[in-house]
Amino acid sequence: MVINGIKYPTDSWTNLPASVLDAIPRRLHLESSHPILLTRQLIESRFPSPKYIHYNTLSPIVTVAQNFDSLGFPIDHPGRSRTDTYYINAHTVLRTHTSAHQADTFRRNASEGYTISADVYRRDAIDRSHNPVFHQMEGARMWDRRKLPGGDVAKAVRKELDQMPKQRIIVEDANPTVHPQKNPLQEEHHSIDEVEAMSAHLKRTLEGVVIDIFLKARAAREANDGNGGLKKTTVSEPLKIRWVETYFPFTSPSWELEVFWQNSWLELLGCGIVQQRLPIAAGVPSQLGWAFGVGLERVAMLLFSIPDIRLFWSQDARFLSQFSTLDNIRPFVPFSKHPACYKDISFWLRSTSSSAGGGIGGDFHENDVMEIVREAVGEQIVEDVKLVDEFKHPKTGRRSLCYRINYRSLERTLTNQEVNGMHERLERLLKSKLGVELR
Repeated sequence: MVINGIKYPTDSWTNLPASVLDAIPRRLHLESSHPILLTRQLIESRFPSPKYIHYNTLSPIVTVAQNFDSLGFPIDHPGRSRTDTYYINAHTVLRTHTSAHQADTFRRNASEGYTISADVYRRDAIDRSHNPVFHQMEGARMWDRRKLPGGDVAKAVRKELDQMPKQRIIVEDANPTVHPQKNPLQEEHHSIDEVEAMSAHLKRTLEGVVIDIFLKARAAREANDGNGGLKKTTVSEPLKIRWVETYFPFTSPSWELEVFWQNSWLELLGCGIVQQRLPIAAGVPSQLGWAFGVGLERVAMLLFSIPDIRLFWSQDARFLSQFSTLDNIRPFVPFSKHPACYKDISFWLRSTSSSAGGGIGGDFHENDVMEIVREAVGEQIVEDVKLVDEFKHPKTGRRSLCYRINYRSLERTLTNQEVNGMHERLERLLKSKLGVELR
């Protein structure tokens, strides 16, 4: 298998389809005037050089050790499965997250902070907000005890915090910084004073990012239709956000940041205090700090009012011409709305199959169906695939599933004849690859 001009051996673990292979060179976060690039640039502007280095061209091909082992993923973690991850071979994968580069970046130790923006790859559902190729940004800010007077990290962080502007924003943050069960302090490595200071610095930093994003989104909507569909009394109100305790394997304590947007709370990003085992393993044990991660498509869909994730991959000038610079953000204007065509497909699973999954050729997993749909029909033709019925035979115990396929192109009206042809091809591939019995 040749990827980006380099030949890689394949083996029984290889599960990389042609559609994903073809997407690797695109790197939307680097395409001029693309909404993913503009979103990346907007967030990066809150993390200035030279304090932060921005890594945007790291290879998507990483080792299993980089993607999983360096982060402490257990051997039996479901993320390691062929149902979730694209394997080039048993030792090499397409990265499933930007954190695959975290240990190397800590080890490089080239700056106090960094961001990494990249295309990432996961076998996933088919719908308007999921794609097997998407883009993430992560960032971190670290302090080195050895370089600070008396090793006083808390004092250094608070000095920076005092210089950071406060924003006109309503913040809900009712929980204590740490909680013994829900959000524990890494007592072996951090003092409560250090964590209180770093978490305040983290939250102030990310609140600034959110304000930039949502004020631009609000201004774009107001410019477009007067008040962006919001009540006139709410247009000038301060932005409301809240911090929610959560769990992430790479940080503790950890939070999700939610924004009150168009009358509902919207989860935007995750963050927390870096698990100290990560810088220790990277050879920089005296460093500690915070990190965050955000999906660029998620932000871009909000910023530009883009309703379908497939649009980001369009090369139609009617889409691409609507975006230029961060100084001219406008909501996306749909250039067409083509009719949907729904078709159901029902089948019996093999009697030895389970829904737990082990990949094509093993037990059944729903992601296998999604991959076969992509292979049979293509990324841009199917809007979503949903399980609409499930049945277990009372005598034989065999399971039957029914999926509803929504065929809808973003660029043209599909004919019944071509949809029928696609659907027949899908039936043949399901039978040959999963060994199912069509009903």
